Amino acid sequence: MTTAAPPIERAPSRVVTARHHKTPAGRVGAQVFLIVATLLWITPIVWAVYTSLRPYHETAKYGYLSWPRHLTFDNFTTAWKQADMVHYFWNSAMITVPAVILALGFASCVAFVVSRLNFWFNIPLLIIFTAGNLLPQQVIITPLYRIYLDIHVPHFVSSNGLLYDSYAGLVVINTAFQVGFCVFVLSNYMKSIPHEISEAALIDGAPVWTRFWKLTLPLCRPALAALATLLTTWIYNDFFWAIALISTGNKRPITSALANLQGQFFVNQNLLAAGALITAIPTLLVYVILQRQFIAGLSLGSSKG
Repeated sequence: MTTAAPPIERAPSRVVTARHHKTPAGRVGAQVFLIVATLLWITPIVWAVYTSLRPYHETAKYGYLSWPRHLTFDNFTTAWKQADMVHYFWNSAMITVPAVILALGFASCVAFVVSRLNFWFNIPLLIIFTAGNLLPQQVIITPLYRIYLDIHVPHFVSSNGLLYDSYAGLVVINTAFQVGFCVFVLSNYMKSIPHEISEAALIDGAPVWTRFWKLTLPLCRPALAALATLLTTWIYNDFFWAIALISTGNKRPITSALANLQGQFFVNQNLLAAGALITAIPTLLVYVILQRQFIAGLSLGSSKG
């Protein structure tokens, strides 16, 4: 008579794969990189805020690396009055708002043509607009200066009858330099929109303008908001064209107003830091207002196509 051997009880396995306990080295490296990049990005801003809140006599006596004895908003008040910020904010608005609207308007039309219509010159046209971004600004400043002196415009556009030393001149050059980038972004975004929408509208007899204005453009609202945020920041912060193409000091944008806070032989860094922070407020407001659309434009543009 045979008896069955009792079943062998096995101890529960204690072997756990290492991947459940160890974080991949790539993820750790990415987190470290993001933390370091964030600190490097925030440090100058925090330092500017710290400097702007300290009186100059205190930093002159104890140094910029010393512990603060007294914090005040007097530097902001002085910078606002001394630099005549209201006037220069208005100058920047007269340049930035039309330039952003014109750049997005022209770029939307060109992007629609190269992405939604079938023509033999679509690719060459896109290459031409994109190649314009590769041209450095400093290369064309001399011929552009001569052209601005030779182009005459109505006096309601420019008080001196020329593109030179006028708001219109800065609007034109900023629009021209930003259209290429906008065409590149919008054309790629429009290509991700299903062509069935345009084909259905074409079957219903919708003209090109209807397909552009009522069908394609509303779907590009996130991309337009993202570009509007970027263009506002770039054009508003421009300093090169304002110095090269404007000779009258009170016509220059807000970036040049900071020069009014510097003396010939003395520079108050605390006052300058306060003026720089005041200057940055409009771009921050634009980002806060368009934040949701800006992030949606970036995320949708990266996931489509």
